[in-house]
Amino acid sequence: MRVEIEDTYAEAFEGLYFRILVTADDEETLRKAGEDATATPSIVIGRIEGGVERYLGKDETPDGRLGVILQFWAAFEKDKPLDKVVSKFYREFSYRIRQDILVKPFTAVFDACLYPIGKVDAMERIGHCGDGYEWIENLYSREMIIIPVMVPDFKIERYLGYGRGVTGGNFWYMCETKEAVMEAGKKALEAIHKVEGVVTPFDICSAGSKTETKFPEIGPTTNHPYCPSLKGRLGGASKVPEGVNYIPEVVINGITLESVRKAMKIGIEAASKVDGVVKISAGNYGGKLGDYKIYLRDLFS
Repeated sequence: MRVEIEDTYAEAFEGLYFRILVTADDEETLRKAGEDATATPSIVIGRIEGGVERYLGKDETPDGRLGVILQFWAAFEKDKPLDKVVSKFYREFSYRIRQDILVKPFTAVFDACLYPIGKVDAMERIGHCGDGYEWIENLYSREMIIIPVMVPDFKIERYLGYGRGVTGGNFWYMCETKEAVMEAGKKALEAIHKVEGVVTPFDICSAGSKTETKFPEIGPTTNHPYCPSLKGRLGGASKVPEGVNYIPEVVINGITLESVRKAMKIGIEAASKVDGVVKISAGNYGGKLGDYKIYLRDLFS
């Protein structure tokens, strides 16, 4: 590899995830449902975040329509009972389905969790959108809730699995040019999305954050030592290498640690082939917060 890989690590975390399959009659509706439902990455502020894993052809879905695999993630809070964490996660997840998918014409939702550690009953927070008029049918060899809506009707599999995985795997690709930011990012994302079980909730992210802040009421704020525009103001405290003008980040969540490691590796390889990318690094918190340290150089050993 022709670019420098810094001897550092990405600090990643345990997380909980739902993995669902959404189907629709047409590509535009499917894309809007997938993108709207996963549009706001927000684990970092105590909410949930999601991402599009991949799109499916008609021959890959239970109802023979176009499909998309989506993941939704929440932090795994070790200091709280699992049922309490899951209850909060499910509530937030239900909003994404109700407000972003159910409202799209002729959509349906199926469980796609590969390694569930438990399941929730979609009737409780989603099915009852039918105001008591909802009903159950056995369709596609699954137990489906039919929710009557004004463009009839929304279908969702009754029991949706949740699993434990890894959030916050990441790498930074430091660039000389604006063109390299976008070209390398696109190539990295294209490669990463070929890995089963991973999503990139921010895609190309321009705003890496840190934990220490002058404004705790806001939460994580800008990672100022790595902001190129502050290099002159910070002087020796700046950590921006000479010749680097942009430091985008790619964040990866995955259903297994191995899937995150694989996605990081092929993403780095893809970004490193683009002219104007001069160095690869990663974000961490000094090893104080995360459950996993993913060393960049180990990915290539």
